[in-house]
Amino acid sequence: MSIETRLTAELADIAAAGLTRRRRVLDTPCGRMATVDGKNVLNFASNDYLGLAGNADIAQALADGALKWGAGSGASHLVSGHLGPHEQLEKEIAEFTGFPRALTFSTGYLANLAVTPTLAGRGDAVFADKLNHASLIDAMQLAKANGADVQRYPHNDVAALEKMLAASTAAHKIIVTDAVFSMDGDLAPLPLIFALAERYDAWLVIDDAHGFGVLGREGKGSLAHFNLPASPRILLMGTLGKAAGVGGAFVAGSETAIEYLLQKGRSYIFTTAQPPAIACALAKSLQMIRNGDALRANLMARIGQLRDGLAGLPLKLLPSLTAIQPLIVGDNDAAVALSKALWERGLWAPAIRPPTVPKGTARLRISVSAAHTEADIAQLITALKELA
Repeated sequence: MSIETRLTAELADIAAAGLTRRRRVLDTPCGRMATVDGKNVLNFASNDYLGLAGNADIAQALADGALKWGAGSGASHLVSGHLGPHEQLEKEIAEFTGFPRALTFSTGYLANLAVTPTLAGRGDAVFADKLNHASLIDAMQLAKANGADVQRYPHNDVAALEKMLAASTAAHKIIVTDAVFSMDGDLAPLPLIFALAERYDAWLVIDDAHGFGVLGREGKGSLAHFNLPASPRILLMGTLGKAAGVGGAFVAGSETAIEYLLQKGRSYIFTTAQPPAIACALAKSLQMIRNGDALRANLMARIGQLRDGLAGLPLKLLPSLTAIQPLIVGDNDAAVALSKALWERGLWAPAIRPPTVPKGTARLRISVSAAHTEADIAQLITALKELA
């Protein structure tokens, strides 16, 4: 069988299982409303939790940055691509999160690939939540290739995690978890996990992609939400293309840990730095996050409205208090059909199917934004009640 024949057969299998993925092309900027193929729809599909992706002030900061600093960085950070805006943004992120130092990356995926495989090698052990994001799973696989012992504990099962930590004789231990889980919307029990990290002298790597900007005082994220310290045993990853509305990511931690990542993290060292204009836009975004209490208050009000409105629905709404509101349908085709029916009513709520989520748990991933109005949520509630 030729390579082309094998790929064609696998694509046919994907289609037969109802798992083919399709892209939609938007004709408008990211926002509460989207125009797709000439159709206007209410957007419940993005991670633009604070409604900043289309913000005019951030866009102006991006444009001004491009005019001053050019279109590209020209090289990796460690060659000649670390420009003034990059340096300033890292200082501002460190100050905002409370850590001594931060390192910026082009994507959250690259940030996660830098951390665990760089810290964990032969003789070390990694303990990862089974529902971690794909980037953390891939990072775990790289750590395993480095010789680390890798174990996955049942989702948010602190007792199981403690048993694994207690049984491990590894020289160094690393616990890896999402803070807010991207497909379930629930939070990791970070205070309990941090206590285990202290007890068993382990690093704690936290992916706060969906908490940064949304949770905690001033939107500082999940650590602030739980009143946890910026401990030297914590490495905090946050993405900058969700609530921050732009793009990229950061890792914040101790001076020593960040310097080690700078010296040894392959996905940092061997990647061209982001355009400096992105850093200019993110500096403006960080200001808006810090002063965004009204945005966060509206977001939480809309989440509450949605949950109250869908109470008693035949379909199961997972117990999430975050902007991610998963509605479990179960069957792949049924989830796609429900998403399509909403689309025909001018509502965009994507169907999420395996392998992104476990088999038999296909769902609508409803993403709420601070940009949504009370009328927007009411329209979605009405449609779901009629269709479900």
